[in-house]
Amino acid sequence: MPSHSSNPGGASRVRRRALLGTAVLVVVVALAGLAAYLTRDGREPSKRPAWLASSASASASVASPSGSPSPSARPHALPVPPNTHDPIAFGKAAAAALWSYDTRAYSQAELLTALHGWLTAETKYADPASVDAIVPSPVLWKEMAANGQFATATVNEGHFPDSFTQALQANPGTITQAYVYAVTVSGKQSIAWNGSPAGGAENRVTTLAVQCRPSHPCALAGVMPSVAP
Repeated sequence: MPSHSSNPGGASRVRRRALLGTAVLVVVVALAGLAAYLTRDGREPSKRPAWLASSASASASVASPSGSPSPSARPHALPVPPNTHDPIAFGKAAAAALWSYDTRAYSQAELLTALHGWLTAETKYADPASVDAIVPSPVLWKEMAANGQFATATVNEGHFPDSFTQALQANPGTITQAYVYAVTVSGKQSIAWNGSPAGGAENRVTTLAVQCRPSHPCALAGVMPSVAP
């Protein structure tokens, strides 16, 4: 829905997006070009969260891997952010948290609250809407819970995108404004539900904006709209 000047909430979200862009995207886009956020070498951004495949159709939309989680496994706790000053380590942990859920153990609202706890306290750089977009809606969550659906994540690697690294090398002082880093993480999301003990899985890749000020542990700024290789 388009934003209107009479909508303060919409305008606020637009301002937060703009500030997040100033902290990260302006560095990457201005110096490396928008192409850095497009598909490269066959690596595509995730076009939709895996949970959009319902429990009834998931077996047709994801491949069953060996070692997939079992619906009888112990429920998973809500994600807690790590205490680290390493943006890559934090980005990997955040990606795992964003790719995981357990409808058997907690509510959709509880998961949203937990994930918001990963966001930076500097609201002008925090983009909670980008996090909310990854979590199933309350209606879909209810349907998934009826089937006992849950997901676990395996992270393969995390790195600074080449374009981001090159931009910082060209202008090292840019990062000191907000200390927001672009971190690209790849891995796999495994899904299981009642009646499907084998589960299924799909590869995932995302680029996160991670704030790591020298005086504070890292925090999540937001999920970037496209993947930077």
